[in-house]
Parts: sequence; structure tokens; C-alpha cells
Amino acid sequence: QVRLTEIGGGWVQSGGYLKLSCLASERIYTWTPMAWYRQVQGKEREFVARITDRGATEYAESVKGRFTISKVSYRSTLYLEMTNLKPEDTAVYYCTITDSDSWGQGTPVTVSS
Repeated sequence: QVRLTEIGGGWVQSGGYLKLSCLASERIYTWTPMAWYRQVQGKEREFVARITDRGATEYAESVKGRFTISKVSYRSTLYLEMTNLKPEDTAVYYCTITDSDSWGQGTPVTVSS
């Protein structure tokens, strides 16, 4: 099973920027579908963004236009660029290989108003 490690979370003020990275322990391919989710304590994990096996990207309505998902396969890394961050983006962010049991441990993002 591929191990995933998220890094790049932290504290930022409203309107700020963060770039999350998800490093895979094994090679990932251009056709490997991956996604970002986030979870607030006490709530269910929610979908943020995905990149399909064909390279298409999809976003939750709440982040569309502000977040960008990308993948650099030869680096085995998935990214999530987050701009114009809002307090409601505060959560622990997780990456996953779509439809697999591979999840990272999460990286916390805190956006203050």
C-alpha cells in the first residue's frame, strides 16, 4: 500500500496563501487519480479537489476559483495551492489515491480572521 505524507499546512491570515504537498512513497503515474479532502473536528471528511486518471480537475464549490490541484508524477507529489484563504477553510487536509485505502496522516490548516 502506498504511503502518503502531507506537508505544508500552517497558520495564515484570511486572504492568505498556502501550498500543500502530498508525497507518495511509491511512484505515481500521470493516470493515477488522486484527491484532497479536509475535515473539521466533529464533522465528516469533505471533498475538496480531485485530479482524474485523464488529468481533469474537479473542485468543491466552496473552493472553486481559489484552490488549484496539480500533480507532478515524476516527483510522486500531489499539490494543492490555496489562495484567498478564508476562516472556513480551517481544517485538517488529507490526500488520497482515489478509490484506495491510501490516505495520509493529514496536515492542519488554520485561517484566522
